[in-house]
Amino acid sequence: MNELDRQRAVINETDKEMARLFEIRMNAAAKIAGYKKERGLPVYDAEREAAIVAKNTENVSDPALRGYYADFITHTMKVSRDYQTALISGVSVAYSGVEGAFASIAARALFPQGRFFPQRDFEAAYQAVVDGDCEIAVLPVENSFAGEVGTVIDLIFSGPLYMNDTYELTVHQNLIGVPGATEDTVRKVISHPQALSQCAEYIRARGYETEEFSNTALAAKHVAALADPTVAAIGTVEAAQIYGLSVISRSINTGRDNTTRFAVLSRRENDGEHTGNKFFLVFSVKNQAGALAEAINIIGKHGYNMSALHSRPRKDLPWKYYFYIEGEGDVNSDEGRAMMDELSAVCSRLRLVGSYRGGADLV
Repeated sequence: MNELDRQRAVINETDKEMARLFEIRMNAAAKIAGYKKERGLPVYDAEREAAIVAKNTENVSDPALRGYYADFITHTMKVSRDYQTALISGVSVAYSGVEGAFASIAARALFPQGRFFPQRDFEAAYQAVVDGDCEIAVLPVENSFAGEVGTVIDLIFSGPLYMNDTYELTVHQNLIGVPGATEDTVRKVISHPQALSQCAEYIRARGYETEEFSNTALAAKHVAALADPTVAAIGTVEAAQIYGLSVISRSINTGRDNTTRFAVLSRRENDGEHTGNKFFLVFSVKNQAGALAEAINIIGKHGYNMSALHSRPRKDLPWKYYFYIEGEGDVNSDEGRAMMDELSAVCSRLRLVGSYRGGADLV
């Protein structure tokens, strides 16, 4: 056997071993896909993949080969992603509204291969996951201009689902109406209360009447059915296209940097490496002087920053309130567990809704 044949034999044996390891790797990828599907996590995690490439490249002893290995492992991870996407394809996702709603756009961005089940309202979308009819719910929790979405926050407080990620969608509100409608023909504008709030300056300047609707896309659908040039909706370009409407005026929301944050909710919580440095905590304090201040001090004492702290009236107890915070830090650490233990002593109700990275990285 000459040198060429010897080296080809080495490559053949190496390829055989790589095939065995490839199968092991893909089986592990399949299990990860199942984990992500149950918890509504996106397949692609840019931060983690970049860290893996950097770490694994250090294992190559020959500096001249490190760049080639980086290309090799990057391609290998893409193969794993493609396989996971195929396995996750068909994940059932509930959202509030109809096709063309902002929640629909967010859900499709998060789960491009998903099966989507629009629901009549936030509660129905949440309950669809609780009942096992859907695996994931994508619901808005906050808008940078209009603030919290109280109905969804109340569901999170009272319900059993976990928040496993968040996704920020830049919102562009548009005035949409039947073909031929103009700003001058419009007399009434209908949309979701938050959309009306976001466009209040535009509406006031033109003296339009307003009517609240349960959803921006449903408002667009209603305008299409009316076929009346005096009635317009506020909604997305996608909704206009779906329902055969024209965009009368674009980006009419007051805040140009208008973002809605959506929560990914499921029956299973994150664990291990899929948790992150953000967490969502809901609690109510005991009816004693200084209880709220003590709870806040406990959180700070353990080194956690509260990026948000809000109160909401309890529906089950008149004139009583619950609180929710979004914190920064690893709540699954020993420090986090100690914090939760101390909080349980001053809180009448305490629940860690989720620990996540936030701002899902999408391709």
